[in-house]
Amino acid sequence: MLPAELSAYHHLTTPLWVVDPLDERLIFANYAAQALTGESSLSALRFGPLSACAQTRLSLYLNDLQHQHEIVEIWTLATLAGDLALRCRLTLASFPGLAPVILFEGANIPHAATESYARSVSYKSGRHNFYQRFFMTTTAPMLLIDTARDGLIVDANLAALRFYGYRREEMCQKHTWEINTLGRQVLPVMAEIARLPGGHKPLYFVHQMADGSTRHVQTYAGPIVIDGDRLMLCIIHDITEQKRLEQELEYAALRDSLTGLLNRRQFYALTEGQASRHLPLKSDYCLLLVDTDNFKAINDIHGHLKGDEVLVQLSRILESSSRSGDFIFRWGGEEFVLLLPRTALDTGLEIAECIRDSVTKLSGEGLPGFTVSIGVARHQAQETIDDLFKRVDKALYQAKHDGRNRVLAA
Repeated sequence: MLPAELSAYHHLTTPLWVVDPLDERLIFANYAAQALTGESSLSALRFGPLSACAQTRLSLYLNDLQHQHEIVEIWTLATLAGDLALRCRLTLASFPGLAPVILFEGANIPHAATESYARSVSYKSGRHNFYQRFFMTTTAPMLLIDTARDGLIVDANLAALRFYGYRREEMCQKHTWEINTLGRQVLPVMAEIARLPGGHKPLYFVHQMADGSTRHVQTYAGPIVIDGDRLMLCIIHDITEQKRLEQELEYAALRDSLTGLLNRRQFYALTEGQASRHLPLKSDYCLLLVDTDNFKAINDIHGHLKGDEVLVQLSRILESSSRSGDFIFRWGGEEFVLLLPRTALDTGLEIAECIRDSVTKLSGEGLPGFTVSIGVARHQAQETIDDLFKRVDKALYQAKHDGRNRVLAA
């Protein structure tokens, strides 16, 4: 049930979206926003061909928004006339019954990509003494861009030349779309950025170097007027290493370090709360609980390193036995969970039996022989994940009690 206060936004002519920053769920869009975006998803808007943002995850904006920093994003609007760029301003808000949300306030009218400024350009490097000394001696890569001339780079400081790997003569013959992996699609994005006031958070892009390699960058771009010439000053910050570390941390948060499978935390993230809405769990699905038989004996006799190898090999068997769309988790220790969407009990039992049989046929590679026991249960109407797990755990316990190396259904 949405707060009644949100309905007041329908009276605005400015498009406005209300988004949950944690699960990135679109909570509300006023009539003006609905008319612009139709059925487009939030992901399509934020990560379309003309989109640009400072952070890929909305939760990373929260601290800056709490301190009232200026944050904007460029969204992609899919229209009959083609893709258009829409500038959105972000603010933090709260409503009764809702955790803090982010308001995205869009410009009333999206502008065409072909807009330019009709004027005679007279900028020449070296003519502006103070500006030139500041520009050339700054250690941050800087580009001076003429948006009216197809995004032509009219000047680059020494730091930019070193960063991109071009000589100055080469750099000043290029356009921004030649160094941005968006290609010419970056032009309508630049047109929107040129209208922004100063002080906004940098936007994220991928730029190409002279040697063909790419770097993740955050760019602050703002308008600058030099002797009547309206140009854009772009300051580049290399965040490639930061992006790599973020990806590693994100992977570590979702995956088990030994097997590379999803972890228990991710199981609950996928099956509980808002995230479960994105999974095909409304129809029949099965849960498999797989346990390595006599695993303590394997560790005691062969050592923990061999025990780890057994778990890794079992993980690969689980992957090869599963189907596209199935989820595999290392539950902990020697236990694994498979979540099989749109799967009847008979099919779940067949997959479990295939896993059990593949394990018994495993040989060679210096691994001790081992077996698995598997409990299988199909989700019942109105049943919680915890209740389902209790049933599948009971089936596994019975399989162990009946002699191990077998599959039983609850």
